[in-house]
Amino acid sequence: MNSATDKFRGRIKEIAGKITGDERLESEGKTDQAKAKVREAMREARERARGVRDSLRRGHS
Repeated sequence: MNSATDKFRGRIKEIAGKITGDERLESEGKTDQAKAKVREAMREARERARGVRDSLRRGHS
């Protein structure tokens, strides 16, 4: 699954938990959203690292 889907599902869980008073479900939703944000940040960092690597390679050619 992609990060946007995971964030959306986490948000739905959080809202459902708030509506039903289920603190565990609400907390699980918040955790899912945080995990998705971390995965997204890691993906962006990898992309930036690839861009730096590629620009360094072009500079030495």
